[in-house]
Amino acid sequence: MGAHQHGQQHQHGHQEGHQHHGAAGIDWATEGERLIRGAELHADELRRTVAWLRAQQPAARLVVDAGSGPGVASCLLAEAFPEAEVLAVDGTPELLRLAEERAAALGLAGRVTVRRAELPGGLAGVAGVDLLWASRVVHHLGDQLAGLGELAATLRPGGLLALAEGGLPTRFLPREFGLGRAGLQARLDAANEEWFGRMRAELPGAATVVEDWPSLLTSAGLAPVGSRTFLTELPAPLGPEGRAYLVDRLARQREVLDGVLDAEDLAALDVLLDPDAPEGLLRRPDAFYLSATTVHLGRAG
Repeated sequence: MGAHQHGQQHQHGHQEGHQHHGAAGIDWATEGERLIRGAELHADELRRTVAWLRAQQPAARLVVDAGSGPGVASCLLAEAFPEAEVLAVDGTPELLRLAEERAAALGLAGRVTVRRAELPGGLAGVAGVDLLWASRVVHHLGDQLAGLGELAATLRPGGLLALAEGGLPTRFLPREFGLGRAGLQARLDAANEEWFGRMRAELPGAATVVEDWPSLLTSAGLAPVGSRTFLTELPAPLGPEGRAYLVDRLARQREVLDGVLDAEDLAALDVLLDPDAPEGLLRRPDAFYLSATTVHLGRAG
């Protein structure tokens, strides 16, 4: 769905993306399944988002899903815009194959096509776009403003760029949940912010900008036309799909943050990830899932 580096998920949102920095050695069949599970967990939120986009741009005929991954959002866009062609763009052939398979299974093969390209330069030659959906893509570009400019250049006059960036850190347990010191998730947030800052600093052409997305849309030549935040709320006790997703997500964070968090927090994480522990995420009754993603709109003049 959008753009998160594989192996870690920035806490300011859930939708994983597909700018694959250091992607060598990834098992794409497994990764594709994981991305699909994550997107399907947020399916209701995505449907509400797409319905909002439909209301903003009802006559769209060409829709681009930039950083499409396995095509969950691409297919939702095709369903919401039945008169449009949807172009799913991603840099990974294995994920584009999954997008094609998904579209075929849903009867959308005639309207969902795929294009292998790294973003944003791979969109050169794409023009006349009515709606471009970019979820978690731009924050994986070294020069975010230049990247926005390249995305904006694909739009026809009146075309809309829908940028999913920001939101709120995901929450899944009470502040005090009986393991280690209270406030583990706040410390995970801080550690993830440090990781994310290092990741961005290492990107080619990395440039620091104030991440005021409406202002950045203006700087890219677009007119901001609104922002809206969409919520996924799965209350306790969380179902098995949500629990499996959380365990996978937290296990990835555990790998990256080993040596960053202190021993007590790492021990708490190990218990949460233990499939046999009563206090683990797969068994405890207080596990829930709450996340929020903000979408910013910019219109071409």
